[in-house]
Amino acid sequence: MTRRELEVTDPQEIIRILDTCKVLHLGLVDEGQPYIVPMNYGYVMEDEQLTIYLHSAAQGYKLDVIQKNPVACFVMECDVTPFAGQVACQYGTSYSSLFGRGTVELVEDVEEKKKALTILMKTQTGKDFTFDDRMVSIVSVMKIQAGSYTAKKRPIPAALGLYSEN
Repeated sequence: MTRRELEVTDPQEIIRILDTCKVLHLGLVDEGQPYIVPMNYGYVMEDEQLTIYLHSAAQGYKLDVIQKNPVACFVMECDVTPFAGQVACQYGTSYSSLFGRGTVELVEDVEEKKKALTILMKTQTGKDFTFDDRMVSIVSVMKIQAGSYTAKKRPIPAALGLYSEN
């Protein structure tokens, strides 16, 4: 990370970012070409080890790419607020974000799929849901063990004359 002053290292703030963001942009590579897709996600953080869960249709291009090359990156952002200044270079956007890398694994075990979908729905809605065998049989579930991740927060500058456009 180039701007270390923006790095978030507090575990509770990282959890807040994970809880607040709702869309993750999954980056994959298909035969040398980048492929990025927005997805809802769920997560588990244990001892600063981040595990991301995703779901999709049982078939499709994304799954084909993952089977050929499971290396992935992801990014999510929240708290996005444009701000303005008195000159062009003072305009910008305040945000919180998290970027990570890892390997995507397709989850085949029915019980693990149920657990992953429960985690995903809790992250997305704050509510507890249960899933039966039939429900999990019609979707694919992916798991990313984040080998690395960094969080960042860019606040609105406190300099005189800057204000939020919202």
